Amino acid sequence: MNDSIEQLCVAKGLKMTGQRRVIARVLSAAVDHPDVEMVHRRAIAIDPKISIATVYRTVRLFEEEQILERHEFGDGRARYEEVSESHHDHLIDIESGQVIEFQSEEIEKLQHIIAQELGYRLVDHRLELFAVPLKK
Repeated sequence: MNDSIEQLCVAKGLKMTGQRRVIARVLSAAVDHPDVEMVHRRAIAIDPKISIATVYRTVRLFEEEQILERHEFGDGRARYEEVSESHHDHLIDIESGQVIEFQSEEIEKLQHIIAQELGYRLVDHRLELFAVPLKK
């Protein structure tokens, strides 16, 4: 099982209880962008004693330590993913809720050009596209 979040926690000197380890492993294994309730459901499948409050506290701690990134994809739920070294953007299918990660060099270049034309140097950005599937 992927344990990169757990390793980051240890490297940052966080105390890793058994329940925090389970939550870290659930988050590391996620291929989607789970919200706290989804993380809780997955965690209690491993350790039924983990409370939703523990998941909330742990996710908040991981976010504060810049281990997790929080996203608001317009569905009223905060969703999370591991902070990544490589930049990517998101396309959100508003019908299914599916989140698709993508990278586009053209978009990256265009954002820098726009910032420069407006008299700025781009230091960070977040792009979220909200879409519906094309009807065939």
